[in-house]
Amino acid sequence: MTFYVENEIHAEYPFDIEKIIESAVIATLKYERCNYDAEINVLITDAEKMKEYNSCYRGIDAPTDVLSFPAVDYIQPADFSIAEDDKNSYFNPETDELVLGDIILCHDRIISQAKDYGHSILREFTFLIVHSMLHLLGYDHMNEEDEKLMFFHQDQIMNELGISR
Repeated sequence: MTFYVENEIHAEYPFDIEKIIESAVIATLKYERCNYDAEINVLITDAEKMKEYNSCYRGIDAPTDVLSFPAVDYIQPADFSIAEDDKNSYFNPETDELVLGDIILCHDRIISQAKDYGHSILREFTFLIVHSMLHLLGYDHMNEEDEKLMFFHQDQIMNELGISR
């Protein structure tokens, strides 16, 4: 597995962000039965830059906690057959890794949401990685049924990681 982390604001956390990202990514891929080595990019930014990204990519002029940019055009969540059928489009030819996409995390929201929800920064950071990974695997929460499924998977993965609210 390859993941690139760019901490463009040099945010500091009371844990090793690369180890946490790796464990959250591995747990999510294992839970979703992804049999491929994967490639993911993670950017950590502040509220000001996140507002710019959110405005540019979603047309929403406000910061958000996380943005996800899936690289695979799933028909069904975590159905990797589309990638298998079109390896040239979805796999890195140099590494043979499945390119899943990009995640942008907002440091300011990680800190404020941890405080607002009364849990640790570790829990919030990990949760946002798991949440975003599920988006990279084709899950969404645009309607009630999809939301229930995605949130159930989120909870199961967080429990497997031993990180609860």
